Formats: sequence, structure tokens, C-alpha cells
Amino acid sequence: MKLPSLKIGDLEAKVPIIQGGMGVGISMSGLASAVANAGGIGVISGLHLSLSDPKWGPNIRKGNIEALRHEIRRARELSPKGIIGVNILVAVTEYEDLVATAVEEGADLIISGAGLPLSLPEFVKGTHTKAVPIVSSARGAATICKSWIQKHNYIPDAIIVEGPKAGGHLGFKLEELANMDNYKLEDIVPQVIETVKPFEEQYGKKIPIIAAGGIFDGKDIAKFIKLGASGVQMATRFVATYECDAAMEFKQAYINAKKEDVVIIKSPEGMPGRAIRNQFLIDVENNAKKPDMCRYNCLKTCDPKKAPYCISQALINAQKGNLDEGFAFCGENVYRVDKIVHVDELISELVREAEENLQ
Repeated sequence: MKLPSLKIGDLEAKVPIIQGGMGVGISMSGLASAVANAGGIGVISGLHLSLSDPKWGPNIRKGNIEALRHEIRRARELSPKGIIGVNILVAVTEYEDLVATAVEEGADLIISGAGLPLSLPEFVKGTHTKAVPIVSSARGAATICKSWIQKHNYIPDAIIVEGPKAGGHLGFKLEELANMDNYKLEDIVPQVIETVKPFEEQYGKKIPIIAAGGIFDGKDIAKFIKLGASGVQMATRFVATYECDAAMEFKQAYINAKKEDVVIIKSPEGMPGRAIRNQFLIDVENNAKKPDMCRYNCLKTCDPKKAPYCISQALINAQKGNLDEGFAFCGENVYRVDKIVHVDELISELVREAEENLQ
């Protein structure tokens, strides 16, 4: 059986895979354009892009805006016919400015999580850009739909449902992550599908549901398509590609990771996250890291006075290959990654596996 395309309004991706947005600097125009050219939806992470290149100067706020503008334009040049999205965390200090810039530059969709993106519709209404929130429960999906209708007379163009096996910052409490069997993605996705049906009927508009978090291969993709999802979002697999914008040392950390290396950490910005345990994180556990002066004030939820380290600096260090002074976020199944491939090879493999399992 042929894998269905992913339709989000007037957008149609031949391959129903959204590449997850990964900051800081892991998914930029290089990776996003390669995924878009292979028929999926490529996503630039809008998180502190100016940190990846000193040319943007010391003004972090202005630099982040200009760097995002540059990355969207470069992705368009590399993939003129592809679908390019931008992932912008609600928790980022300059959230509204980044969203406005992405819309101005004609991003096909804006994906927002790490908080409820309640203001997102005011930026995309009347434009080509689609608004796609990330939720971790049916309750979250209902809250966003009701709020958007009340304040903006707008419903999501699609919803990404992210389960507890995802990488990076997670929309679950630590005690929930300790009991993940109670929060299975395969249970949450059908609940969200049922929850949005009344809103779809009210507006006469399809809200595609995208499954995310721990999806590793084509068998997983087929499972969620059968459960009613319109597509999937995957991030971890795309790190181990030649086109990923991270340093080779970062990619090698994925290849070298063992199952026991995957840990839940308490991030300085307040949310739990999943990462590969290394000496940097061991030092954090042992209180060997000392708070540094906050240079960025980049996250609304981070208290620099209490933070044991600057997470933005740690992540950009890792992106550049300096894992002695940083760490890599990852998905639950990172230990299954065993080689680096090209994006088009990976997507071809995923499509083949999915179609075999849809029979």
C-alpha cells in the first residue's frame, strides 16, 4: 500500500514526514532543505540561531532575527519547491518577533511548543503560513482550539502530538516520565483525533494530527497512519545524516550512544529533557558546574541566579562539536542509530518500510 501524502491546508508533502526542529543550530537550512527536497517537510529551529555564527554580532536579539531571516532565505534557495517550516519555542524571549519574521519571510508553517502558543494565529491569519501547535495531551489540544476560536476565530492548521519518548524539552512532568506506560503516544493520538472532531465540523476544515516522539522506523510510521494520524514528526534519525547542520562529533555521539546513556535531565529553563549522559551532565549532577553570568536572557522560564549552567551555551558548544562543555539532546531510541546516511537515503528507507507495513 502506498504511503499517503500529508496535506496541511493547501500544502501537500509527498512524504508524510515532518523533520523535527532541533536547536541550537542542529536543524538549520542545510538539513531542512534536504528533507524538503526529498519530499518531506523540512524544519529550521529558530532557537538562538545567531549563536552558531559570530558574524551576527553581540546583539543576540537582533542577531537571532537576522539569522532566522538568512536561514529561511537560504533554505528557499536550496529547495525552491519544497515545504519549509520553522520551529519557534513559546518560551523564547523574542517569540513574537521571531514568529513575525518567519511569516514575513514566507515560511510555509510555524510549529510552536514549550508552552501554549496562544498568540500564534494573530501572526498567520490572512497569510500563506500555517499555524501548528505541539501538544502532549487531548486536553492541551482542546485548550488551544478553544482559546484560538475565542480570541482569533481560528483553529490549528495541524496539530503535532508529542509523546514522552521525544528528545529535548518535554511536555511531561518528571513523575509522568517515570511512568511512561501511562502516557503512550499510541493512546494519546486517537484521543486527540477524537477531541478535534467537533472543531473540524464547526469550521468545515481538516486538522491533520501528526504523531511525534520516539518514532524510529517505517514500521512506527505505518502504525500511526493506521491509528488515524496524517503523518509523523521525526528528529533523532535526521541528526545522523550528512546534511544535518551539527558537527560530526555531535552526530558521532548519537552513533556511540548506548541505551543506558539516555537520561532525563532537569533543564535550567524548568522543563525536563531527554539527553545523552556525558561528563558534562555528570558534572552537573555532582554540582561541579558553577553558575555563569547570563549573557543572553534568552528563555522566559530560566532563572540565571539558580541555573547551574547556561543551557544555550551548552547546546551551541555541543553543536560545534565541543561535548566536553555541552551535551546532546536526543530521543528515547537514539541507541538504535548505527550509521550516518544521506537524507534522501533515509527517507527512501522509511517510505519503503512504512509501505511494507501498511499492507
